[in-house]
Amino acid sequence: MKLRFLGAAREVTGSCFLVEAGAVRFLVDCGMVQGGREAPARNRRPFAFDPAGIDFVLLTHAHIDHSGLLPKLTRAGFTGPIYATTATLDLLGVMLPDSAHIQESDARRDAKRPRRSGAMPPLYTQQDVRKCLGQVRDVAYDAEFVPHPNVRCRFRDAGHILGSAIIEIWIGDGGRTAKLVFTGDLGQPGRPILRDPTLIDEADILVMESTYGDRRHRDFAATEDEMIAIVEQTLFERGGNVIVPAFAVGRTQEVLYHLHRLTREGRLRQPNIFVDSPMATEATRITREHAELFDEQARGLADWHAASKHLPYVHFTASVEESMALNRIRSGAIIISASGMCDAGRVRHHLRHNLPRRECSVLITGFQARGTLGRRLVDGAKRVRLFGEDVPVRAAVHTVGGLSAHADQAALLDWAGAFRKPPAQTFVVHGELPAALALAGALRRKLGWQVAVPRIGQAQTWPGASTQPR
Repeated sequence: MKLRFLGAAREVTGSCFLVEAGAVRFLVDCGMVQGGREAPARNRRPFAFDPAGIDFVLLTHAHIDHSGLLPKLTRAGFTGPIYATTATLDLLGVMLPDSAHIQESDARRDAKRPRRSGAMPPLYTQQDVRKCLGQVRDVAYDAEFVPHPNVRCRFRDAGHILGSAIIEIWIGDGGRTAKLVFTGDLGQPGRPILRDPTLIDEADILVMESTYGDRRHRDFAATEDEMIAIVEQTLFERGGNVIVPAFAVGRTQEVLYHLHRLTREGRLRQPNIFVDSPMATEATRITREHAELFDEQARGLADWHAASKHLPYVHFTASVEESMALNRIRSGAIIISASGMCDAGRVRHHLRHNLPRRECSVLITGFQARGTLGRRLVDGAKRVRLFGEDVPVRAAVHTVGGLSAHADQAALLDWAGAFRKPPAQTFVVHGELPAALALAGALRRKLGWQVAVPRIGQAQTWPGASTQPR
């Protein structure tokens, strides 16, 4: 059996792992690389395998850094099934068409620029997406399924976003069975809305995320107090706006949940909240339709899911004209808009209009990958480029880590501590190198595990030693 790390190794985005065992070859995730100047070129590279030779794909969740190259895979000749949870299937129906729209728009814009070698075609089109979505098969949590005669699988709740899954895989190879576990992205336990990540008690091989493997999140009560202070000071004392770059799936719904609950409890004066992302609007609708996946606290506030369409202070914009009108609002608005890392979408327009204003604030609620505009803001950039303009950063930039959808180091170690015995080998992925190394070191020291931090392209073979990429 061989496991190849084709993405999200010593980096956070581009999740993709190839498993080969006897006659079966399959992928876990097929995600897009995000952030940095090299990302577009990396996404255009041919796959490091023959897509037509892949039997099936197992998808941990719908975020584009895990699912975004699936239509490219289909376009390149993959014809097999893609297995995902029911909620993930619903979200893919929103996210992949939106991604194709971005690809096609970028290609049209590129075609207008003079080039010696010609314009770059889109990575994939809406037609590719429709074909890809036709290959997705939904599977319930905790139900075993058999995608190949030699493979059994089970999706367990990862608590990261709606539909996110830890994947258990049993592979029969040469008369023996090996169990692989891929965590996907693990959520932080004890957070509202989604259930805590399912505990797993055994694996031969574990592939584990490490996005926040080198730090702990702030206490949740302190995070709430911080968020209240930011909103109150910006909107009601300084007379500005709060811009919230938020991932359309997961983070937008969680931020809305907290703002509504704090307002209802009287801890926050009623703001004007605008959700400026058609995809986030659709994702919010899908979230309401999957209340069975919520934790007990969120089900107790189920009226939010029914009422949020009608709350007088929550507005969902649809058209470009409505989005542009938000830039004429000078004070009193919380504008939640994608993309979460500020590298695309409508949020860039809102940043252009509000970053130069000292009375405004930017509320960063999620991980910002290296090379993204969001990361530059977090790192304290004084000026940024937006739409060809040099924009001064005078607004206050706040990072509220306690709202993260990823488990911190303590939560990752607690989750790993539920194993009855150490996996024979653990691979730490989906984290920038300092975070991955920190988590690997903690797993060795505290649990006595055998841990490696693989490089992109590295292959591990059992039995036998790992091979490095050439």
